[in-house]
Amino acid sequence: MRKNFGVKPFLAPQPVLIIGTYDENGNPNAMNAAWGGMCAANEVMVELGSHLTTDNIMKTKAFTVAIADGKHVAACDYVGVVSGKDVPDKMKKAGFTVTKSEFVNAPIINELPLALECELKEVLTGGKYIGEIKNVSICDCALDADGNVDLAKLDIIVVDPFNHGYYRLGEKVGSAFKDGFALK
Repeated sequence: MRKNFGVKPFLAPQPVLIIGTYDENGNPNAMNAAWGGMCAANEVMVELGSHLTTDNIMKTKAFTVAIADGKHVAACDYVGVVSGKDVPDKMKKAGFTVTKSEFVNAPIINELPLALECELKEVLTGGKYIGEIKNVSICDCALDADGNVDLAKLDIIVVDPFNHGYYRLGEKVGSAFKDGFALK
Protein backbone atom coordinates (compact mmCIF):
# COMPACT_ATOMS: atom_id res chain seq x y z
CA MET A 1 0.00 0.00 0.00
CA ARG A 2 0.96 3.61 -0.50
CA LYS A 3 -0.54 6.79 0.88
CA ASN A 4 -1.17 9.66 -1.55
CA PHE A 5 -0.24 13.15 -0.33
CA GLY A 6 -1.10 15.11 -3.47
CA VAL A 7 1.24 17.78 -4.77
CA LYS A 8 3.83 18.55 -2.07
CA PRO A 9 7.52 19.54 -2.07
CA PHE A 10 8.46 16.12 -0.72
CA LEU A 11 11.72 15.33 -2.48
CA ALA A 12 14.01 14.45 0.38
CA PRO A 13 16.51 15.21 1.61
CA GLN A 14 16.79 18.82 0.56
CA PRO A 15 20.00 20.75 1.18
CA VAL A 16 19.74 23.86 3.34
CA LEU A 17 21.01 26.58 1.03
CA ILE A 18 22.08 29.98 2.30
CA ILE A 19 22.01 32.59 -0.46
CA GLY A 20 24.41 35.50 0.04
CA THR A 21 24.19 38.86 -1.71
CA TYR A 22 25.38 42.45 -1.44
CA ASP A 23 23.11 45.44 -1.84
CA GLU A 24 24.09 48.42 -3.99
CA ASN A 25 26.08 49.84 -1.05
CA GLY A 26 28.06 46.65 -0.39
CA ASN A 27 26.07 45.58 2.67
CA PRO A 28 25.83 41.78 2.95
CA ASN A 29 22.57 39.90 3.29
CA ALA A 30 21.66 36.22 3.34
CA MET A 31 18.55 34.08 3.26
CA ASN A 32 17.75 30.42 3.80
CA ALA A 33 16.39 28.76 0.66
CA ALA A 34 14.94 25.27 0.85
CA TRP A 35 14.38 24.80 -2.87
CA GLY A 36 17.36 24.61 -5.13
CA GLY A 37 20.17 22.51 -6.44
CA MET A 38 22.45 21.76 -9.35
CA CYS A 39 20.77 22.04 -12.75
CA ALA A 40 23.88 21.57 -14.93
CA ALA A 41 27.57 20.84 -14.41
CA ASN A 42 28.31 24.54 -13.87
CA GLU A 43 24.88 25.92 -12.93
CA VAL A 44 22.74 26.07 -9.84
CA MET A 45 19.04 27.00 -9.64
CA VAL A 46 17.30 28.39 -6.57
CA GLU A 47 13.64 29.29 -6.22
CA LEU A 48 13.43 32.42 -4.10
CA GLY A 49 10.18 34.30 -4.64
CA SER A 50 10.47 38.02 -3.82
CA HIS A 51 12.92 39.11 -1.10
CA LEU A 52 15.64 41.64 -0.37
CA THR A 53 17.99 38.92 -1.60
CA THR A 54 16.31 38.81 -5.01
CA ASP A 55 16.35 42.62 -5.23
CA ASN A 56 20.09 42.45 -4.54
CA ILE A 57 20.65 39.72 -7.14
CA MET A 58 18.96 41.83 -9.78
CA LYS A 59 21.17 44.82 -8.88
CA THR A 60 24.52 43.03 -8.60
CA LYS A 61 23.90 40.08 -10.97
CA ALA A 62 25.67 37.80 -8.49
CA PHE A 63 25.11 35.61 -5.44
CA THR A 64 26.73 32.87 -3.41
CA VAL A 65 25.17 29.59 -2.37
CA ALA A 66 26.50 28.19 0.88
CA ILE A 67 25.51 24.87 2.37
CA ALA A 68 24.34 25.09 5.98
CA ASP A 69 26.23 23.04 8.53
CA GLY A 70 25.45 21.50 11.91
CA LYS A 71 27.44 24.07 13.85
CA HIS A 72 25.31 26.96 12.58
CA VAL A 73 21.75 25.58 12.54
CA ALA A 74 20.22 28.45 14.53
CA ALA A 75 22.04 31.13 12.49
CA CYS A 76 21.07 29.51 9.18
CA ASP A 77 17.44 29.21 10.28
CA TYR A 78 17.49 32.82 11.56
CA VAL A 79 18.46 34.29 8.17
CA GLY A 80 15.46 32.44 6.75
CA VAL A 81 12.86 33.60 9.27
CA VAL A 82 13.96 37.25 9.51
CA SER A 83 13.87 39.66 6.56
CA GLY A 84 16.79 41.96 5.84
CA LYS A 85 14.15 44.59 5.04
CA ASP A 86 13.06 44.50 8.70
CA VAL A 87 16.41 43.73 10.36
CA PRO A 88 19.21 45.44 8.40
CA ASP A 89 21.95 43.93 10.60
CA LYS A 90 20.63 40.37 10.52
CA MET A 91 24.00 39.01 9.35
CA LYS A 92 25.66 40.41 12.47
CA LYS A 93 22.82 39.13 14.69
CA ALA A 94 23.24 35.68 13.10
CA GLY A 95 26.94 35.81 13.96
CA PHE A 96 28.01 35.67 10.33
CA THR A 97 31.04 37.47 8.93
CA VAL A 98 31.80 37.69 5.23
CA THR A 99 34.63 37.93 2.74
CA LYS A 100 34.02 39.32 -0.74
CA SER A 101 34.31 36.68 -3.45
CA GLU A 102 37.27 37.10 -5.78
CA PHE A 103 35.08 35.91 -8.68
CA VAL A 104 31.68 37.59 -8.31
CA ASN A 105 30.20 40.59 -6.49
CA ALA A 106 28.77 38.58 -3.60
CA PRO A 107 29.76 37.67 -0.04
CA ILE A 108 31.20 34.37 1.12
CA ILE A 109 29.92 33.56 4.61
CA ASN A 110 33.10 32.72 6.52
CA GLU A 111 31.40 30.45 9.04
CA LEU A 112 29.93 28.09 6.42
CA PRO A 113 32.48 25.73 4.87
CA LEU A 114 31.28 25.51 1.24
CA ALA A 115 30.32 28.29 -1.16
CA LEU A 116 29.29 28.29 -4.80
CA GLU A 117 30.18 31.71 -6.21
CA CYS A 118 27.67 32.49 -8.95
CA GLU A 119 26.98 35.03 -11.64
CA LEU A 120 23.30 35.48 -12.47
CA LYS A 121 22.63 33.78 -15.78
CA GLU A 122 18.85 33.83 -16.05
CA VAL A 123 15.62 34.39 -14.13
CA LEU A 124 12.79 32.04 -14.99
CA THR A 125 9.09 32.43 -14.22
CA GLY A 126 8.12 31.60 -10.67
CA GLY A 127 11.19 33.19 -9.08
CA LYS A 128 13.72 30.63 -10.29
CA TYR A 129 17.23 32.10 -10.41
CA ILE A 130 19.91 30.31 -12.40
CA GLY A 131 23.49 31.09 -11.51
CA GLU A 132 26.58 30.14 -13.44
CA ILE A 133 29.18 28.86 -10.99
CA LYS A 134 32.38 30.88 -11.34
CA ASN A 135 34.16 29.22 -8.42
CA VAL A 136 33.62 26.78 -5.58
CA SER A 137 35.48 27.58 -2.38
CA ILE A 138 35.79 25.24 0.58
CA CYS A 139 37.45 26.13 3.86
CA ASP A 140 40.51 24.17 4.94
CA CYS A 141 38.52 22.89 7.93
CA ALA A 142 36.54 20.63 5.57
CA LEU A 143 39.52 19.06 3.81
CA ASP A 144 41.42 15.89 4.63
CA ALA A 145 45.21 15.70 4.98
CA ASP A 146 45.57 15.34 1.18
CA GLY A 147 43.46 18.43 0.42
CA ASN A 148 40.36 16.48 -0.65
CA VAL A 149 36.85 17.35 0.51
CA ASP A 150 35.82 15.35 3.58
CA LEU A 151 32.01 15.16 3.65
CA ALA A 152 32.00 14.43 7.39
CA LYS A 153 34.00 17.60 8.04
CA LEU A 154 31.59 19.66 5.91
CA ASP A 155 28.93 18.69 8.49
CA ILE A 156 26.17 19.39 5.95
CA ILE A 157 22.59 19.55 7.17
CA VAL A 158 19.45 18.83 5.19
CA VAL A 159 15.85 19.80 5.79
CA ASP A 160 13.11 17.21 6.27
CA PRO A 161 10.17 18.58 4.25
CA PHE A 162 7.78 16.10 5.87
CA ASN A 163 8.28 17.14 9.50
CA HIS A 164 10.20 20.45 9.22
CA GLY A 165 13.38 19.25 10.87
CA TYR A 166 17.08 19.70 10.19
CA TYR A 167 19.31 16.61 10.05
CA ARG A 168 22.99 15.88 9.59
CA LEU A 169 23.93 13.64 6.69
CA GLY A 170 24.52 10.04 7.68
CA GLU A 171 26.98 7.31 6.93
CA LYS A 172 28.36 6.27 3.56
CA VAL A 173 26.44 3.25 2.24
CA GLY A 174 28.01 2.73 -1.19
CA SER A 175 30.21 4.00 -4.00
CA ALA A 176 28.60 6.09 -6.72
CA PHE A 177 29.05 4.95 -10.31
CA LYS A 178 30.68 1.74 -9.09
CA ASP A 179 28.38 -0.45 -7.00
CA GLY A 180 25.89 -0.90 -9.84
CA PHE A 181 28.48 -2.73 -11.91
CA ALA A 182 28.00 -5.72 -9.60
CA LEU A 183 24.61 -6.24 -11.29
CA LYS A 184 26.02 -6.33 -14.85
